[in-house]
Amino acid sequence: METPWRIFEETQPVKLYAKNQMIYLQEETAIRFYYLKKGRVKIFLSSPDGLEKTLAVLQPGSLFGEASFFDGKPRVSSAKTLEKSEILSIDRTGLEHCFRQDPQLAFHLLRHLSGTIRMLSAQVDSMAFLQADARLAQLLLSLAEDNRVPLTHEELAGLAAVSRITVSRILSRWARQGWIATGYREVLLYHPQALARIVPHQTLY
Repeated sequence: METPWRIFEETQPVKLYAKNQMIYLQEETAIRFYYLKKGRVKIFLSSPDGLEKTLAVLQPGSLFGEASFFDGKPRVSSAKTLEKSEILSIDRTGLEHCFRQDPQLAFHLLRHLSGTIRMLSAQVDSMAFLQADARLAQLLLSLAEDNRVPLTHEELAGLAAVSRITVSRILSRWARQGWIATGYREVLLYHPQALARIVPHQTLY
């Protein structure tokens, strides 16, 4: 399936980032947004006392940093690479050029922004109302592609707002039940229907 962001790959230069390299910082003015061509990127919040809350771990093909770019306000989160990555940056001039090349791009961006809002709403709902196992089940179901979630236990813990020990304990239990299997930096869903039964229907977006 062809990605709607191919126009960015065709028109914008690629920059190489090292592992754990910052891409942008919370509170800075957004003059561009980004497309992840290769690698992985973590989006996170930082508190004044240095604590971090992971919002998302992005895989290739993802856009990020676009919300602050479009509303013209300071960034509410930071982004850094988790491994060596290839990233394209798009500024206003570059975006206008892409619009001239592909007018449908505007509709794809609107759909993408709507999906981001829906995802963040689901995260807030999950953290406010769900127990740890339901929260983790919902997260796995929402992130799975072909029943595979390419994240570590630590990354899942950050996204679900629970401890890494809790994530490992729950995943081990589900693995014994035959619902999932864990591998190197991934979780395989063998029985997603069982996970879905843990999550109240009103929390699925």
